[in-house]
Amino acid sequence: MSGRLLRLVCTAAVAAGTALAPVSAAAAPEPEPRERPVSDLLTDLQRLYREAEEATETYNATEEKLKAKRAELDRLDAALARARLSLRDSRGAAGRLARQQYQSSTDISPYVRLLLARDPQHALEQGHVIGQLARDRAKAVGRLTGTEHRADELARKARKALDDHLTLAARQKKDRDAVRGKLAGVEELLASLTAEQLARLAEFEEKGVEKAQQELTTSGALGEGVRKPSQEGETALRYARRQLGKPYEWGAEGPRTYDCSGLTSEAWAHAGTPIPRTSQEQWARLPRIPLKELRPGDLVLYFPEATHVALYVGNGQVIEAPRTGERIKVSPIAAHPLLGAVRPDGEGQAPATEAR
Repeated sequence: MSGRLLRLVCTAAVAAGTALAPVSAAAAPEPEPRERPVSDLLTDLQRLYREAEEATETYNATEEKLKAKRAELDRLDAALARARLSLRDSRGAAGRLARQQYQSSTDISPYVRLLLARDPQHALEQGHVIGQLARDRAKAVGRLTGTEHRADELARKARKALDDHLTLAARQKKDRDAVRGKLAGVEELLASLTAEQLARLAEFEEKGVEKAQQELTTSGALGEGVRKPSQEGETALRYARRQLGKPYEWGAEGPRTYDCSGLTSEAWAHAGTPIPRTSQEQWARLPRIPLKELRPGDLVLYFPEATHVALYVGNGQVIEAPRTGERIKVSPIAAHPLLGAVRPDGEGQAPATEAR
């Protein structure tokens, strides 16, 4: 019996059984599950995306610390190798000087040796040589002692740097797992929705952004007139424009994929102005400016924890690497809840000193 036919038979049997089964008076049809409002779904989805991006920035911060610790460990290893080589040379030099002094000296007092010498001048010269050897040996021993102390100190620092490196590597794995867990929550929610729900969700989100954008642009918060970018800002923007259409990937900083702060940090690095890797550090360390002074190339930060960042294009638009599943694109500046703006190549309001 074919599989298709078997399915038809089973279906018919079930239908027949249903028709012949007695209907209980007490039995009542179960109510269909109530569909959640689109606004609730969007709130949950945006929360999950935000948590994923926050976990990504935490991962990025740990990765930056790990890079710095790797560089420190390499530097210490190289310095320790040089110190050990110098220590070996110093020990050899001290040994040679000790042998030379021993071979050139006697138990006779220098004054007696001078009185008994057939050639007093030669005796004086020999005494001078012995004295010089003694002084050289003392210097060599001093250098040897100093080199030994330096080698011990470098070895101690290298051991500590290695311990720190292992600790950061373990933290990085934990941060990576946290990101994956948050993204799994996003995927689970999206997979539970029908095509119709997804379409309504996208439409609802788009209308919300349009409303926020209109309120922001009509409020005068972005100032008036056209402001030109600096030379560095224009270079950063050109770089960002070349990345349009490339996929978002958490933890990535190019050249094929980017996350939000990976895009902004690479854009400004190509403009010759290196900036911190994470959006939170960009907000904490770069000069802040009012939104009404925004010019193209400035960075716009979002959410109270500064977990998202984009480059301002002008005319109320930004270039951003939005989130998992999307591509780098031009978006309205009000696409997310605004926190503020910073200018990598200029002066502005002093950023807060507290750590974020």
